Amino acid sequence: MRIDTTGKTYQGVSTFLSFIALNLLYLLTCIPIVTIGMATSALFEVTLRYSDDDGRSLIADYFRAFKTNAWRATAVYACLVIPMFALAFSGFFWMFQGGSVSLIATIIAFLGTLYLFAAFLYGMALVARYRNSFLQTMKNALLFPAAEPWRTFVLVIIPATVVSITAIFPVFMVILLTVGFSVGVYASGFLLRNVFARH
Repeated sequence: MRIDTTGKTYQGVSTFLSFIALNLLYLLTCIPIVTIGMATSALFEVTLRYSDDDGRSLIADYFRAFKTNAWRATAVYACLVIPMFALAFSGFFWMFQGGSVSLIATIIAFLGTLYLFAAFLYGMALVARYRNSFLQTMKNALLFPAAEPWRTFVLVIIPATVVSITAIFPVFMVILLTVGFSVGVYASGFLLRNVFARH
């Protein structure tokens, strides 16, 4: 008996296993924390290529992209994530102060956090997709959330929904750890391609 490696079932199972391996690889390369930018841009690059039917090997392409995007992804990551966490901390600080001024400050801080998170996602996708300068990438990443509010909402709601479901149903953590990130970024890739094509 010979297995038909050209059959749809075989290819489907093979792709699913590749996405599991990609997800686990992404999580492992995020562990040092300082490499989250590199890992995220690499994940965007391989899934965007795959959505273009241009992906050859998800794992081999991931390692290649991880190395190629290293310094630009890390610089964009640092410039967006550090102020994002500062705003998030500020939001939680003001939340427990009480009063109308604190409420306004809380809302502004959390809206700023969401905006920078969206800019981070755009920034990682831009690093993955284009070979622009650092300043051009930062400029585009910060402008896209304002230029594309509805698509940005969908882009942010995907990871927000995954995190919320995991918090409510802890068993969902299994899906998050196996295919959650790779499939989520793959789905976001179709939206991002549309955004980039419009600009």
